[in-house]
Amino acid sequence: MTGLDDLVVVPQVGTTLPTLEIELTRTLIVATAIASRDYQDVHHDPALALQRGSRDIFMNILTSNALVERFVRRGLGGDVRIRRVKVRLGAPNHPGDTMTITGTVTAVDEGTVTVEVRGDNSLGTHVSGLVVVEPTRRDEGSAA
Repeated sequence: MTGLDDLVVVPQVGTTLPTLEIELTRTLIVATAIASRDYQDVHHDPALALQRGSRDIFMNILTSNALVERFVRRGLGGDVRIRRVKVRLGAPNHPGDTMTITGTVTAVDEGTVTVEVRGDNSLGTHVSGLVVVEPTRRDEGSAA
């Protein structure tokens, strides 16, 4: 048994995961940068971000990765092990915008599911790529 049957969404190629909209608040951008120990000033200091050519602070890649992971876990509706995340960043996520993440299952092979993801904001595509997960069985990791 691969665990695929234990997912709320039984994935098939072409399955579209439910859209996830994320408000990009200044607090979200700063707090997640600090939580991931990314102290680069462009993630928390608007004046320095402006000096470096950005219109405002912007989200770091670790937060983008985490939000993509959250989207896939939520979308499949079950416990999954993340096996690979391969994403590319594009337009920055600035405070006051919204990022909408969408995704489609592109492969289901021998116990793994591949989801193509895309996160868009008002400037364009912020993040795009592939996430490969392995569903876990319901009894794995359960307290006895």
